[in-house]
Amino acid sequence: MNPQRVYDVVVVGAGHGGVHLATSLVKSGYAGSVALLGAELAAPYERPPLSKGYLLGAETFDDIAFRPATYWATSPVELLLGRRVTRVLPERRCVVTADGEPIGYRRLVWAAGGRARELPVPGQHLAGVHSVRTLADANAVRAELSTARAAVVIGGGYIGLETAAAFRKLGVAVTVVEQQPRLLARVTSPVVSAHFLRLHRAAGVDVRLGAGVTELRGTGGRVRSVALTTGEELPADLVIVGVGLVPNIEPLAAAGLACGNGVEVDERCRTTAPDISAIGDCASHPNRFAAGARIRLECVQNATEHARIAAADILGTPQQHGAVPWFWSNQYDVKFKTAGLLTGYDRDVVRGDPDSGAFTVGYLRDGRLVALDCVNTAADFSQGRLLVERGVAVDPHLLADPTHPLRTLPPIPDRRSARGAAP
Repeated sequence: MNPQRVYDVVVVGAGHGGVHLATSLVKSGYAGSVALLGAELAAPYERPPLSKGYLLGAETFDDIAFRPATYWATSPVELLLGRRVTRVLPERRCVVTADGEPIGYRRLVWAAGGRARELPVPGQHLAGVHSVRTLADANAVRAELSTARAAVVIGGGYIGLETAAAFRKLGVAVTVVEQQPRLLARVTSPVVSAHFLRLHRAAGVDVRLGAGVTELRGTGGRVRSVALTTGEELPADLVIVGVGLVPNIEPLAAAGLACGNGVEVDERCRTTAPDISAIGDCASHPNRFAAGARIRLECVQNATEHARIAAADILGTPQQHGAVPWFWSNQYDVKFKTAGLLTGYDRDVVRGDPDSGAFTVGYLRDGRLVALDCVNTAADFSQGRLLVERGVAVDPHLLADPTHPLRTLPPIPDRRSARGAAP
């Protein structure tokens, strides 16, 4: 299999990481040829708005497109849409698309992201059952909203809650089903979970916690209800499944690259195969903010950071991971931002009054600030992110005082330093 086209850099995946890497190479004056392969036919676009402004109809495709069409028409980056890569052949230095087209590379960057996890229950493929991962997904949901009478959202994570908030703004009756005992259980603490439970219930969302789904039932090929493990059956003519993401790494695994929860990369985003890098949602990487553990992060900031590192490696100016991870979610009029990772914290400190609608929770490990959850507290996020990045030890009493700006928190001696622990 000899590819007719060979590029210096082939980027597989036209999401945030892939686009940022390809355009960064151009901005840096890279003289080689660059191909950007997208599995979808639509020009590259941002995914986060799909469950927010785009779903509400407040944003158009032009609003969420990374670049106008004129950019791609004149850019040195060759944008190849509708190319889903199904095979990677490292020994031949090429990738193969679903229609059998081989495309050669000198450097390959895998930025293929992931796909929405399916719910493994009967009825998952009925009409009216959707995820919100791609533009086509969001368009399909929007097309049904005008006639939807009862929606069920399965999953109380970011996507599920953002979708529920959008539905309520449009006046659609919504039930959220979450099998964990609290919302956002994987990403935050009980005090923040409780706040968002109150927020959604106040907006009219029927939230069912500790309930799983056994079956999606329909008539005439279309969903009509959701059967729960509690024995209850919820009426539904629109179902959104938001139960996580599966990294798109099968072609890499089949090619013999080290893969676990994502394709494994080092500090320079290089995989275990020569001249193949991986970035973004699909990459499992060592991260100092995860106490040295290998981790896979699904967020724009991580994709941007990886793109920066991989681009620098291609340009011959190696860099390493350094920026603190951060995340955000907009629900109703609430802006929720997180700095750092909540892995292994041993104390949480509430700053402000959750009942006021604006508060922060700081997370400490051995007295050091490792993460912040900021609910409508933009100043705390902007000031506290640097403290998290530095991992400074802080006085919990001062941290809890909202009249004390985070930028003025004096660091206190790190009790771990006396034991010779690394910062």
